[in-house]
Amino acid sequence: MSKDKIILGIDPGTTIMGFGIIKVVNKKMEFIQLNELNLKKYDDHYLKLKLIFERTIELIDTHHPDEIAIEAPFFGKNVQSMLKLGRAQGVAMAAGLSREIPITEYSPKKIKMAITGNGNASKEQVAKMLQTLLSLKTLPKNLDATDGLAAAVCHFYNAGRITVKKNYSGWSAFVKQNENRVKK
Repeated sequence: MSKDKIILGIDPGTTIMGFGIIKVVNKKMEFIQLNELNLKKYDDHYLKLKLIFERTIELIDTHHPDEIAIEAPFFGKNVQSMLKLGRAQGVAMAAGLSREIPITEYSPKKIKMAITGNGNASKEQVAKMLQTLLSLKTLPKNLDATDGLAAAVCHFYNAGRITVKKNYSGWSAFVKQNENRVKK
């Protein structure tokens, strides 16, 4: 008996949140959707966070994913950008956790490595490989959507493997694994 499952992949961002959804049937990937939430027209950072949360909930309620794979923020030089990206990731994670969906974080390098075999691959290389793997007719102009899809495909490739990742099955699991981040 095969267990089909749906994986939602998210590339969080406060300008553009990319997402992709795949279905796993008989241990094979099937493409469902790839898109982005464009937040460029909004100036209010808190409104952007609210929209990210609402769009993630909408995706969950529409597609009923069994698992969520999310790209972890990378450590850049701009602390403010890093903080905003972390908040975007946090609200997307909170949406999944509120529906008790297990979430796994992957570093950008790990995602690129899983898709292309090269942890330093460009967005274009990742997109082209996804196009081949999932028989996509066209690619979006903006590659944030393919980054979200890449997170889902990375999660598919890492299913059942022991990897260094953070996995949360709900609020209690998150708190238990992050006691140093929770005020008592």
